[in-house]
Amino acid sequence: MEDVTADGYLIVVRAFSRTVLRPCSVCGIHSRRVHSRYERRISDRPVAGRSAVILLTVRRFCCVNSECERRTFVEQVDGVSERYRQASTGLRQFLYAIAAELGGRPGSRLCRKISVPAGRMRLLQLLHAPPVSQQAPRVLGVDEFAFRRGCTYGTILVDVEKRRPIDVLPDRTSETLASWLVAHPGVEIVCRDRASAYTRAIREAAPHALELADRWHLLRNLSQAVEKICQQHRSCLRKYAEQEPSPAPGMPLLAALPPTLIVQRVQQRYEVINRMLDNGYPLSEVARRVGLDRKTARRYRDTELDVLIASARDRRNVPLDRYKPFLQAQFASGTTSAKELYDQICVQGFQGGYSTLSRYVQTLRNGMAVTAPAQIPSPRVITAWIMRPRDDLSPRETAQLDEVRIACPDITEACNLARSFTDLVRYRRGAMLALWIREAEQSAVGPIRSFGSFLRQDLDAVTAGLSLPWSSGVVEGHVNRVKTLKRAMYGRASFDLLRTRILITP
Repeated sequence: MEDVTADGYLIVVRAFSRTVLRPCSVCGIHSRRVHSRYERRISDRPVAGRSAVILLTVRRFCCVNSECERRTFVEQVDGVSERYRQASTGLRQFLYAIAAELGGRPGSRLCRKISVPAGRMRLLQLLHAPPVSQQAPRVLGVDEFAFRRGCTYGTILVDVEKRRPIDVLPDRTSETLASWLVAHPGVEIVCRDRASAYTRAIREAAPHALELADRWHLLRNLSQAVEKICQQHRSCLRKYAEQEPSPAPGMPLLAALPPTLIVQRVQQRYEVINRMLDNGYPLSEVARRVGLDRKTARRYRDTELDVLIASARDRRNVPLDRYKPFLQAQFASGTTSAKELYDQICVQGFQGGYSTLSRYVQTLRNGMAVTAPAQIPSPRVITAWIMRPRDDLSPRETAQLDEVRIACPDITEACNLARSFTDLVRYRRGAMLALWIREAEQSAVGPIRSFGSFLRQDLDAVTAGLSLPWSSGVVEGHVNRVKTLKRAMYGRASFDLLRTRILITP
């Protein structure tokens, strides 16, 4: 370095190279014959919050090789200068890291704050997708992700052994994946979810590859079946819970819940949807006319009215229900002041308003109070107790699950089958899967029987998934990373840029 000067916002470094010999950029033969000198202005990384510039005096050498196509060449200083670059090697690596992590606009905003002269287009020009190997990985993970949820989807391919993405496809069709597998042979194991399009592509383009159904998706499908069973048998749980004596005998309480607004809305929607379906309207048209999502309309079509009403009542989230037995007992014993009752339940954890309590106390005075609904666990809570390992349940949760099993034989049977299946998954007992499927298909519980038939349709992949250590967990992690990248880019970027940022290993 010859000199260093600094003002309020810029640091200028003057430097030159003392190396006597320099290799030609074409033939590589070293030369010491200097043709001329000139000064290059190279931007460098910021120093102490100030922009830095290197004024580098470089030499032009004459090539001593008479057969070389270049007569002269300019020396390059390692770690500082590159051909045709106005930024130092360190600054380019710095900007590349910013572009890879943040993208264009967020990266340019960060550069302004750290005194680096770089706009969004300069950052994006640094990003280039790495080349895709012509040989597919031995263990390939395949999964979809949404460009726009419910509309357009893409496919991400992951090397499960190296835990990194290798390519991104613009859609999720079987033809696109089959074409990629044909162009990139060598895959031996494919980890996938239950998507049928991927199955067709693998069987068509890589028939010798072993397919593995992901264990997490299998447990998720089973938990959905168990939750459906618990939802269908809510009446059994409520009937068992209501066998206990009333906390305040003698009170003139109604025996049943009056129809609320949400119950009336569920009944009206159920009648309208099923009437339109009976008249021949397609499900998508029914959903559009009623103003519901297509999946919601399908639920009204496939679910009994009693189950829909019970589900609607479970979601009402009335904060006073759990305190109604206590309020009824206190009112029967002589405590009729709404203010005193409010203070008592607030000590117990009530977080509702005083007006909610005062209206209920008024119904007690008029003798028109509604019986407090029996406190029973929700289907999702029961499903969580069943799907979790037995040792992870607390004594209280174990006792509540035993009460549920006593109340409903169908839930008991579903619990036994679900726990035996989770043991197959956790301990990799794929050889026993066929026996479990036979037991499930002979079960009297409809959702479990359907789940067993569902497994039989993909028996080889499910057996391999329950036997081998590979899974789609790595792929799901990269899908979450894709969601983060996609949201950070605000939907403005093209597919090529998104693919580049996905494939760049962080």
